[in-house]
Amino acid sequence: MNEVSQNNGAAVSASPLTRVVLASNNAGKLREFAALLGAAGIELIPQGELNVPEAEEPHPTFVENALTKARHASKLTGLPALADDSGLCVRALRGAPGVYSARYAQLAGGEKSDAANNARLVSALQGETDRRAYYFCVLALVRHADDPEPLIAEGRWHGEMLDAPRGAHGFGYDPYFFLPSLNASAAELEPAVKNASSHRAIALRQLLARLTEEA
Repeated sequence: MNEVSQNNGAAVSASPLTRVVLASNNAGKLREFAALLGAAGIELIPQGELNVPEAEEPHPTFVENALTKARHASKLTGLPALADDSGLCVRALRGAPGVYSARYAQLAGGEKSDAANNARLVSALQGETDRRAYYFCVLALVRHADDPEPLIAEGRWHGEMLDAPRGAHGFGYDPYFFLPSLNASAAELEPAVKNASSHRAIALRQLLARLTEEA
């Protein structure tokens, strides 16, 4: 077994992979992934640094979109690639915005921004008493573009939706996503706390466990 390091008090086994392209240019995601994967000895390279354009995300499911993005980045760089497709799923809205979380307002003719997305969500939830929601993340890691056995991991982070924002950390819907167990919104959590408990953290722990099995 490879050397074990410590991250947030938990043992993390080193990965047999050392350099992986992150199929995203989202600065918030890069910070979260780099913090979690760095403890396993993985250098994460954002695809923008390698001049990889963003892939299309035409599919109705998180897993299909994640795989499409990972294969795209790997094909253009020749390196292993990691992609995630994640979003917010709200019970009262039948799972919306779901895979369209990043462009939720844009679909209704608005701009593509966190502020516009949150404004549309707050409006859509007016009068709704069921505020249950969860962040969902699917990770897809391919060792090469034609990898027939991609590693897939997923995580859910359960909470409730707020009408008014709280906190200054995080990104996306974090200021409106309340965690009763922590009595805080996701945007009120310190990055280290969020990195230890978020949907991406849950999915990454699964992914690292799979990588450890291959070591």
